[in-house]
Amino acid sequence: MPLGLKLFLLTLAIVDDLGAVLVIALFYTEGLNLEALAWAGGVLGLTFLLHRLGVRWLWPYLLLGLPLWYLVLKSGLHVTLAWVFLALAIPLRLPRPFQGATREEEPEALELELETMEEEVEAAQSPLHRLEHTLHPWVAYAILPLFAFFNAGVALAGLSLGSVAFGVALGLLLGKPLGVFLGAWLALRLGLGVLPEGVGLRGIWAVGLLAGIGFTMSLFIAGLAFDGELLDQAKVGVLGASLLAGILGFALLRASQARASRPGAL
Repeated sequence: MPLGLKLFLLTLAIVDDLGAVLVIALFYTEGLNLEALAWAGGVLGLTFLLHRLGVRWLWPYLLLGLPLWYLVLKSGLHVTLAWVFLALAIPLRLPRPFQGATREEEPEALELELETMEEEVEAAQSPLHRLEHTLHPWVAYAILPLFAFFNAGVALAGLSLGSVAFGVALGLLLGKPLGVFLGAWLALRLGLGVLPEGVGLRGIWAVGLLAGIGFTMSLFIAGLAFDGELLDQAKVGVLGASLLAGILGFALLRASQARASRPGAL
């Protein structure tokens, strides 16, 4: 996959999740506690003030994240918004350039130099990247599998595939690719962007299909929107469409890469 297409897919995945969080906030909020929301805004303002003052330690942001989480919970907004807002406040810029190169050959000296380089790498990383690297193994190997395990259970006994299952599947298999493709095409026609090097509209359509893999957030929203048999139908639609979207997207990417590698291919 071309690097430009990888970056587009990564950006799309992030924006897609943020959009899902906004959907939860706007359409699955029963009532707002304006006082708690105002206090949450004040705490969030403090995190942005820390950012503005150039604070690079993680612990002040994480400490403020606790009351922010509580106040957002009490405000009536979905609590996931607290962590999205907090992540926006954590600095991303590097505190200083990375310095370090190993020229040692003796094992002990080399080990010492490598330990020094590890410290240099950690010191050169932005606070947001340090937090991301710290949380990644826990999220990838514990939180997401547990989330999938507890949210993807479907009672197949007596389940009938009704309009909810087909509607969810069509939204992921057709709606997502069409939205991504038409959005990219419109941006190109209006001169708002250009395709990355080595990327064609066929690749954009393939990425749109991969965007139809709506596992975690789709299941989460389905759990908020439905219950009982309708929830089971929605889960079947999400799981089936995600599987098909992954297969079709992968196949189209392979086909477009094979075509691009042919001599004289455009």
